[in-house]
Amino acid sequence: MDEMVKALMRETQARAGYLEGETIETIYFGGGTPSLLPTDDISRILDTVVKYYPVSNDAEITLEANPDDLTYLKILELARSPVNRLSIGIQSFRNQDLMWMNRAHNASQADFAVKCAQDRGFNNITIDLIYSIPGMSDRDWLDNIRKAVDLNIQHISAYSLTIEPKTVFGHQWAKQELHAVDDAVSSGHFLTLVHELTRSGFQQYEVSNFCLPGMESKHNSAYWRGKKYLGVGPSAHSFNGDSRQWNVSNNARYTQGWLNGTPHFDVEQLDQRTKCNEYLMTRLRTTWGVDLNVVRSEYGVDLLSSEKESIAQWVEEGLMIIDNNTITLTTEGLLKADRIASDLFILES
Repeated sequence: MDEMVKALMRETQARAGYLEGETIETIYFGGGTPSLLPTDDISRILDTVVKYYPVSNDAEITLEANPDDLTYLKILELARSPVNRLSIGIQSFRNQDLMWMNRAHNASQADFAVKCAQDRGFNNITIDLIYSIPGMSDRDWLDNIRKAVDLNIQHISAYSLTIEPKTVFGHQWAKQELHAVDDAVSSGHFLTLVHELTRSGFQQYEVSNFCLPGMESKHNSAYWRGKKYLGVGPSAHSFNGDSRQWNVSNNARYTQGWLNGTPHFDVEQLDQRTKCNEYLMTRLRTTWGVDLNVVRSEYGVDLLSSEKESIAQWVEEGLMIIDNNTITLTTEGLLKADRIASDLFILES
């Protein structure tokens, strides 16, 4: 762990010019399980950031944490650190779901983690929930949502369970030992999520993200708005507006590479077509939507002309709204956001 922290600090220092002096508005400890890091190491990394980058006085500093890591002592230490936002990976408040997903924590630990963090002064907390879990009924999912609301947190991210190849669930699915939830059930869970959280005062500002007014994730919003970002650590991605860069995904190779002065990473130059498609893909998922003026001026594409028939059909079906030269998706449209985005993609430069 100590070598990893040294490598993170070394990369942070070495890449100080990547963002060209732009002020850092958000810092996010995520990816693996950063809550395993001793709080002193988190502070050392933050000290390095502050030393080599201009950091806003009110920067959002988030730490992802598993509930089982958030002991009373750990939360007390974090409350004394610069970390001012917690992202707690609860996934479910039902023990049977947590056992099925092989999570290390239980429902009681999830409840304790949130309440203890609130008692220690954290007033910007987000939790992750997962729906479309095999065996989860509509009532089970509704109870999960209401439990989250009752905790008086500021932000909720909820994702449909997806089965990826080369994972435990993927192998089980291939052997027909696991059956994915029907799309209709998944869609029903999503619509329940939107209805219940909206009714409880939350705003849906991205497909999977909901917040109380003014409590959007500044960090994730920066991704969706196409801002530059610097990613430090194994597998971390960076974006400077023109290219994307990502580090090797192997911990040992990453650590030794930076400690030996031979870092391992790849770079992809982004052409206008790719930039346009990424803008469409990310913005369609948000309440800000696709600004048709931006698509026209930045990428030279007139969507209302080139995709006239498709757009007219989506509007007629109640999936899309065009207002003030901006395209946004309705709740029903968000269920098909990926499909709509891919249909709008520019295929040729």
